[in-house]
Order: sequence, then structure tokens, then C-alpha cells
Amino acid sequence: MKAYPVNHPVGDFVRELLPPLPAAIVNGAIAVAAVAALVVVTAIFLVWLERKMCAHFQARLGPMRVGWHGALQPIADSIKLLLKENLRPKAVDVLAYYLAPLLPITGSFLVLAVIPFDANLQAADPEAGVVYLAAVSGLGILGILIGGWGSNNKYSLLGAMRAGAQLFSYELSMVLCMLLVVMASGTASLRGIVMSQQGTVLDWWIVKLPGSGLLAFLLFLVSSTAELNRGPLDLSEAESELTGGFHTEYAGMGFSMFFLAEFVNMFAAAGLGATFFLGGFLAPHIGLGPVDTVLDFVPGWMWFGLKAYFLIFLYMWFRWTFPRLRIDHLLALEWKILLPASLANLLLGAGLITFNLMLP
Repeated sequence: MKAYPVNHPVGDFVRELLPPLPAAIVNGAIAVAAVAALVVVTAIFLVWLERKMCAHFQARLGPMRVGWHGALQPIADSIKLLLKENLRPKAVDVLAYYLAPLLPITGSFLVLAVIPFDANLQAADPEAGVVYLAAVSGLGILGILIGGWGSNNKYSLLGAMRAGAQLFSYELSMVLCMLLVVMASGTASLRGIVMSQQGTVLDWWIVKLPGSGLLAFLLFLVSSTAELNRGPLDLSEAESELTGGFHTEYAGMGFSMFFLAEFVNMFAAAGLGATFFLGGFLAPHIGLGPVDTVLDFVPGWMWFGLKAYFLIFLYMWFRWTFPRLRIDHLLALEWKILLPASLANLLLGAGLITFNLMLP
């Protein structure tokens, strides 16, 4: 097995330069700044990418006027949102109204902090990483519920209640899919899960667990689409029914925070899909020495990005292809199909592991 470095050269340089405690503080600050920069750049790029993909799916060109092929359009939109007046209805719960937009983006930030973008590009690697993910991802749901309640608007409240029912339901299936990989790899550390897929593409968990891995990946894809609150499963902000749902009463900066969190969440979900099922930052080796050697020249963060953006393409494809479901159909899909399928798949995976039927 190839040995991957754990420490980043920048961190080593700081540790050589400073005593242990200040070095730990400086390295922590660098990691937080790096994740914050990633959040901003990713959100701006994904907004542009979604608008262009939406346009091409509808046989249009999309943004073309601000920069090359509209590349600067998200920056123009951001400036417009930041300069808008922050209107606040009189009857809102002030604390809840202002607290709600901060929670989803905080949850996204905490998820990105544990994703291994490369062998030595990970802000933190807790041993119980999957448990940590399940805990901090709840902040997004909490923000939507508080925002809907605090807005004192019937459309906002209804959208928040829908979001709560939807997101709590689909989180069960998503966590069960991740538990299958934890069970197979024998670790809940995200770096450990990636390292357990070393070898060729046949060692990625989507393939190594015959049938069960692919089914878990498909279930993860559907349940994460619902968790992202994106079309066709975006019932909590259905414009034709709820005029915007939980963020109806938000404008300017408050709306921007919800908007930003949606795209950062999409990148985080795609990153988790790549980490759990597609080998994370590992190169797609095929078992032929010369070819694998060439593939190893590509940095791990680039392989991670390619896999994550492939999943992001699928999320955008779903949104601009399938019609929106009804709320009762949406919940029936989870409780009558996805959750039983996830439980059955977990049992199937346990059988494959117990009787050593995984691919060698």
C-alpha cells in the first residue's frame, strides 16, 4: 500500500517555527481561514455553474454579459444582495429571525472541516467522524425551523414544518447508507474510510460490496438530494405554493446566508459521497502499473474535486429534469421505500461482511 503523508508542509513549517501551543493555535487559524475561503469560492462558482447548466438544459445561454460567459455574474449578484436594505417585519421574533440564517452555514462549515480533500488536507479527523457529521448536519434543519417560526408568517411556518418533516425523515436513510461503509471499513474516521479503499477501483465501497455498495450509493444520492432541499424535492420553499417557504420574510444578507448555505451544502454532500463510495482523494487505479503510475501524478485534491463535481452535476441534472413531488408523495417515498430499502441493504451488507463475500 502507498504511504500517504498526514501532515501538510505548511503545518510542519509552523511547528518548526513556534512552540507547541502557539503552533497549534496558528495552524488552527490557518485551517479555519482555508475552510472559510473554500466556502466563499465554492458558493460563488456553484451559483455560476448552476445558472449555466440550468440555461443549457433549457436551450438557453444563461448569464453572458458580466465577464467571460457571465463568470463575474455571481459577484455582481453578491454585491447587489449585500447592498439591499435588510427589511424586517414588525411582528417577528427578533432573536430567532436573526439567528436562523447563521445556523445552516455554520453546519456546512463544520462538515467541511472533517472532509479529507487530500491525504494531508483535512482540518480535523475525529475518530467518531460519522457521528460528528450526523450531529452537526442537524444545525441546518434547526436554522430552517427557527427561521420559519421566528418569521411570524404562515407560509414561512408551513415551509419550515415541511422542511423539518422532510429533512429528519431523509436523514435516517442517509445515515444508514454511511453506517454500511463504517461497518465494512471498520472505522468511523473519514480519513480511515478513504484509506480503507486503497488498491484499485474495485476496492471502492461502491464496488467492493457486490450489489449492496451500489444500492447504498443510489440511496445516498436520493436521500442527500432531499437533505439538500433541492428540486425535485424542494417542498419547503415551493414558490408556486409557499411563495418561498421558510425564507419568505428574508431579504438582503439574511436571504444570502440561506442561499450560500444551499450551495455549500451541495458541495459538502458531494464530498461525502466521494469519500464514502468513490475512494475520496485516491486515484482511480486499474491495476496496470504504468497507467497507475501516470494517474498518481495527478494530485489527490484534484481527484477529490473531479469526483465531487461529478456528483454535483448529478444533483443539478436532477433539479432541472424532474418535476417537483407532492409533499405526501415525498414522505411516502422515504418511509415506504427508501428507509425499508436502506435497512434491508444494511442487513445485506452485514451478511456480505460476515461471510466474507466482499470482492478480494
